Amino acid sequence: MDTSERPIGVTAKVVEWRLEPHPQAPYEGNLAHFHYRFDGVAEGAIGPAVQACATDEKRVALMCKTIYSSTAWSKPDGTRTGDDWLTVEHPERVAGVLLIPNNQSEGGRSCAQDAKDGGGVHPPTTASVGDQL
Repeated sequence: MDTSERPIGVTAKVVEWRLEPHPQAPYEGNLAHFHYRFDGVAEGAIGPAVQACATDEKRVALMCKTIYSSTAWSKPDGTRTGDDWLTVEHPERVAGVLLIPNNQSEGGRSCAQDAKDGGGVHPPTTASVGDQL
């Protein structure tokens, strides 16, 4: 949604995830390796960002990082795909990987300073380890 509550037509989802060692650092043990896809990002657009969070069975965040659609690979069908890794202290607790909206307005200007950047509808605040999602 944009600040006028209109859908922007972009979706993001985790296509698959699994616990496995990173091939370049197997000594670190199992990490949460996930593949994701963005749909609806206009060609040449920077596009949105989301947070990818490894969660436990109660959807408590174990580790989060920002994923930018602009860094994903463009496909002929218009999607953008990629993969990434989340280093979690206790990988055996990982029950899933979620993508959530990334509030890029956090710490920004107030409504009085700039109605577009400070006001309107905003996604949830940035998730941190221990947050229930």
